[in-house]
Amino acid sequence: MRSAETPEWVSRLTWSLGSIVAFFVFWEVMALLIQHRHLPGPSVVFAAMMREAASGELLYHIGMTLYRVAIAFTLAMLIGSAIGIALGRNGKADRFFDTWLILFLNLPALVVIILCYVWFGRTELAAIFAVAINKIPNAAVTVREGARSLSRDLAEMAHMYRFGYWRTLRHVTLPQLAPFFLAAARNGLSLVWKIVLVVELLGRSDGVGFQLGIYFHMFDVAMILAYALAFIFVVQIIEFGVLQPLGNRVNRWRR
Repeated sequence: MRSAETPEWVSRLTWSLGSIVAFFVFWEVMALLIQHRHLPGPSVVFAAMMREAASGELLYHIGMTLYRVAIAFTLAMLIGSAIGIALGRNGKADRFFDTWLILFLNLPALVVIILCYVWFGRTELAAIFAVAINKIPNAAVTVREGARSLSRDLAEMAHMYRFGYWRTLRHVTLPQLAPFFLAAARNGLSLVWKIVLVVELLGRSDGVGFQLGIYFHMFDVAMILAYALAFIFVVQIIEFGVLQPLGNRVNRWRR
């Protein structure tokens, strides 16, 4: 009898873990060879991470960053999706506001952050608003493409059977837009992770970005890498534990 094939997820996990282990081994060897305080090895970095976690500081600052990410991401997705659907279903509005979208897509995130702090002060609201503004155009563009590709046949069927607005939205429109919502969420979340750290660096008194700024001024590379790796670890948990299973569920109908 032929042995059963290794499941795909096991193979991918094995390769991923092997690659990560190889990276940390390479990093440790380079740190030992160079012997410089600005290139600490992973053992030093993980020790610093454990000390920070034991004190409660690491979890607190990561929690504050995640709080800002959650609020800004939710606002941006709601507003951006609404704009995208409206533009995708209205040709005249799309042609008129297309230049606006291009303008905001190319507006540097740092400029938006600085302007929000200048106009609204270095407040929590300004920080969240700055992150959301940078994400809204991306969500709008992605969802707009989905709204443009909505099936007219399904819309006519819903009208013929008198579904009404809400039933049509729930059973016809949103299922077709779900892959585009997911794409906007995944791409936007990767953008929000980065922008929120800059927002915290420039104008907040807590969060991962704030801590990175402190340890940058102290030239403490071990602590900088400790916070960076801890943050990356949390992001990967959300990616593999939430977004990928959600993506598989959304795209199940394609199989």
